[in-house]
Amino acid sequence: MRVVIAEDLLLLREGLIRLLTELGCTVVSAVDGPEALLDALDRERPDVAVVDIRLPPTYRDEGLRAAIEARRRRPGTPILLLSQYIERTYLRELLADSHEGVGYLLKDRVSDVRQFITDLRVVASGGTVLDPQVVTAALDRLATTDPLAGLTPRERAVLGLMARGLSNSAIGVELDITERAVSKYINRIFAKHDLPPDDNVHRRVLTVLRYLDDVSSPSG
Repeated sequence: MRVVIAEDLLLLREGLIRLLTELGCTVVSAVDGPEALLDALDRERPDVAVVDIRLPPTYRDEGLRAAIEARRRRPGTPILLLSQYIERTYLRELLADSHEGVGYLLKDRVSDVRQFITDLRVVASGGTVLDPQVVTAALDRLATTDPLAGLTPRERAVLGLMARGLSNSAIGVELDITERAVSKYINRIFAKHDLPPDDNVHRRVLTVLRYLDDVSSPSG
């Protein structure tokens, strides 16, 4: 797996290079700013990019903006964003892209090496990954937040695992139910969200977006 890294902190950048190399990845470029990131993505066409949301010069959202621009230039470019904290205002913007291959993890997540490389591979293969803490924060609000208050506890659990990027089979293993049962729960969730089958709309992403709406609001 060929990887581009964008991280301004030298120690963390070097640590990521070493970690990914030891895990069998090839780090084709490691940069410290948004313009250098875009250049590297255009030049290297990696399997996935690991990008810090806050890059120079303002350390606000340059990494996110560069990621969005990269996916505008080449739709579907797999990008895993890292953040020190839960940046609620970024969640919807990250997932609003109709193309898959996106991830949002807290930097603490990198310390769980096995899970980190699993998440990276999910994003590289076109999946969507959200940090479990972000998912938990969203689920904690479901009980009092419309329009999702109508979901059953099992449907909320399935939705949370969907947001983490798990496939139907993986959700089944996590909840100890059959894949067929998972499909039924997901179809019920779609029905409650008034999302009929549509080849031009990614219903899983739309569903996750709806339940993250409240969490990603400034007042949340």
